Amino acid sequence: MSFRLVLERGGRTVSAARYFETTDGAKIYYEDDGEGQPIVLVHGWLCSSRFWQKNVPELADEFRVVTIDLRGHGNSSKTLSGHTIAQYARDVQQVIEHLDLHDAVLVGWSLGGPVVLSCYQQSCSDSRLKALGLVDTCPFPFSPEDWNSHALRNYSFDGMHATFAACTADQRKFAAGFTHRMFKQKPSDADADWVVAEMMKTPPWIAEAVYSDFVMSDYFKTLPSIKVPLIVFGGNSGVFPKGIAMGKAIADQAPHGTFLPFEDAGHILFYEQPRKFNAALRAFIKAL
Repeated sequence: MSFRLVLERGGRTVSAARYFETTDGAKIYYEDDGEGQPIVLVHGWLCSSRFWQKNVPELADEFRVVTIDLRGHGNSSKTLSGHTIAQYARDVQQVIEHLDLHDAVLVGWSLGGPVVLSCYQQSCSDSRLKALGLVDTCPFPFSPEDWNSHALRNYSFDGMHATFAACTADQRKFAAGFTHRMFKQKPSDADADWVVAEMMKTPPWIAEAVYSDFVMSDYFKTLPSIKVPLIVFGGNSGVFPKGIAMGKAIADQAPHGTFLPFEDAGHILFYEQPRKFNAALRAFIKAL
């Protein structure tokens, strides 16, 4: 089931914005732009499809670009259940099947990275996925291993609970702090405002439910089993201080992994350096 919308976003008309209803009744907002090789972009925790606003217009000149608001995020419905990485992956898979996409390049940023890995894990023999992309992500935040640059490394339950307490006590303050950690350079007031406003669309109870599953889930062990080409992007930031080293370690685990560092951008590297990101993703896809 889908509903077609016509919107104005960032100065451009989005004529293919729709809702898709999953088998368990969640309504997933997505946008479908351009034609050609499909690219599916999956955002991170507390974020939305709007974060790809500097990437979609350019990529859609050559590719079919689908962006999705994960369950409970952005314009998607705020369901009481299903806030796990595995269920988010099933939601993404259902959208891909609904659009009848084949040979898609599935790209996930931050929490969206494990969603992508789970999607591959659940449908790795499916012809719908041709390649994967991971953007400044951590596939197992609780991991005690040296590769892990996440703040909750080594099973920091106290850190997780402190994060939840801060988010619940003052969600706007929490979102503002998170926003500034994502950027390499201090964001403009306009950027900070829209990012915080977008993050406020995810209720704290949803944020905490899926984040709990995210930090406890080990998708690092999935990397060696990936048979399709994988591109990994990474930067150093307040979110992942050693994100470049972590990104390289992630790419090295995959049989067909490629790593691209972003020294001059942070966690939101595709927004800070859209031309570099778009060009690299385009070159990766053309070489498939």
